[in-house]
Amino acid sequence: MKRLIFVVLCIALSSTNACNPTPTTVVGTHAPSTFCSGDLIFQETFDTFDVNKWQHGVTMSGLGNYQFNWIVNDRNNSYVNNGNLHIRPTLTDDKFGENFVTSGTVEIPESECTDANNWGCKKTGTPSNPIPPIRSARINTFNSFGFKYGTLEIRAKGPTGDWIGSSLWLLPIEKIYGGWPASGEIDLMEMKGNTDYWDPAKDNKHVGVEHMGSTLHFGPSSVHDGWASATYSKNQHPGFDDDFHVYKLVWTKEFFQFYVDGIHLGSVTPGPGGFWARGGFGWTGLPNPWANATIMAPFDNEFGIILSLGVGGNAVFRDSYVNGNGAKPWVNNSGRSMADFWIGKSQWLPRWRMDTDHSHLQVDYVRVWAL
Repeated sequence: MKRLIFVVLCIALSSTNACNPTPTTVVGTHAPSTFCSGDLIFQETFDTFDVNKWQHGVTMSGLGNYQFNWIVNDRNNSYVNNGNLHIRPTLTDDKFGENFVTSGTVEIPESECTDANNWGCKKTGTPSNPIPPIRSARINTFNSFGFKYGTLEIRAKGPTGDWIGSSLWLLPIEKIYGGWPASGEIDLMEMKGNTDYWDPAKDNKHVGVEHMGSTLHFGPSSVHDGWASATYSKNQHPGFDDDFHVYKLVWTKEFFQFYVDGIHLGSVTPGPGGFWARGGFGWTGLPNPWANATIMAPFDNEFGIILSLGVGGNAVFRDSYVNGNGAKPWVNNSGRSMADFWIGKSQWLPRWRMDTDHSHLQVDYVRVWAL
């Protein structure tokens, strides 16, 4: 994609009302060419589904967390209804026939497939290595809109259902500093759909629908991620699946701030040593990918917005957590985790209530303002 960065052009609106400068920059086909400090620079209210504004991932790879869903561009899985975006999980067999996931073949055209890793574009299912048994969606603004520094608000309602995860997040438009997480990741909201799910190592803290988290990911390699120094969470009853909530990010040249429903969750500042020092990466012996960059690196480039619903995976649901609605039907990194998840569908599928919007991620609006 040709990268065009729109920098603020301050125009005198009148002798008493001037355009105040802003550090915010934007890219993309739906980015404004001129704007002032405080202006609304991106808005989506989902009165319609603009597929030019929202691009779909299409792959069976499971992406970074090896999730058990095939992300598709299908209006059964991503659509707008009554002013809300719905991202919905469906069964692959329901579309292609009984036992398709363990015996069928899928070949996604190269022009459509967005990730070829891990049989992402072509696969024949077997009982021990099935085609992803769930279809879902992950949409983004990578071509249409990205921004650096600004205020982001998303009003959303999380899904209900064991082993469903939803995320409102951002990734860099270009991987300036290298592969994940060297170029950064911003998680505005992550939550799991389990209604009775807890962590016995933390006094049985609820980690399902009553828990949400906001996190930054950064580090010199995939095994050196400083997220633990930049994460905040909130627990409440009823959970974040019960109604819509407003998730807010304030991203400046000096700090991040995370909010939910106007409540400040926490702030992250890089400090004088930047995110390299904050993550404590000096002991790794690896080079600092941000050594010649600004103090906010890797968060000093334009990021695009992602809305996604995933199912299962080998990194999202820990083996040590306890699910009161029935034991987790797979073991992470067992070599057959997706197969065991599918074998155990009698445990989790009734709780998805597929004839309702119970298991959907719903988004009311997405808005971004210039600083």
